[in-house]
Amino acid sequence: MNQLIESLPTAARVSLLALCEPVALTLAQVLAEAGSLTRYVYFPTASFVSLIAELDARHRVEVGMAGREGMVGMQLALGHKHDPLGAVVQGAGEALRVRAAAFRKELARSAALRHRLLHYVGVLMNQRANAAACLRYHEIGPRLSRWLLMSQDRAAVDEFPVTQEFLAVMLGVRRVGITGAASDLQRRGLIRYHRGQLTVLDRAGLEAAACSCYATDRQTYSHLMER
Repeated sequence: MNQLIESLPTAARVSLLALCEPVALTLAQVLAEAGSLTRYVYFPTASFVSLIAELDARHRVEVGMAGREGMVGMQLALGHKHDPLGAVVQGAGEALRVRAAAFRKELARSAALRHRLLHYVGVLMNQRANAAACLRYHEIGPRLSRWLLMSQDRAAVDEFPVTQEFLAVMLGVRRVGITGAASDLQRRGLIRYHRGQLTVLDRAGLEAAACSCYATDRQTYSHLMER
């Protein structure tokens, strides 16, 4: 189950679930394009999605992630009907989907849902601020370690598919930088990477190698969402 939905009071949770339809998300599926009209919101249950800022056709970078702890389409809770970011499925799997119009009506009706989502807005604001600072100040290796940990948290498995081209886009670096950083992590016995499949071998070691942003993001989520 999606943790945002689970955290709602019983009546609000039942009402929202009545609007949801289960969908299977596929790897690299585009759920939203920046500037497009929002058609659906998604609550991942066994999948996760990269949220991508697009400067132009050639320059994109990941500024957030949404898995079973969150949702895609948060802008509707702030009164915006268009997608501010692109959304691409990074981890295939199940999700719950709600039509945008129905979700807006539920927001207007349910104070409990509005209250919960405002806490999640705080999480996203901190996540994106950290992403900007991380991009500017931290080295590729620690940033890659952070990204892999975030992905593993949402995939809930040790092994998942990912290409170096995709990682380069997500981290906003050249592929050669990803190759070097991934090779270093592999030499240290923290990961194994072969033919597009990455396996986390040493979770504790990867946490030690990650930049401080990983721990900050987790602390922020716990602080804001467990109120």
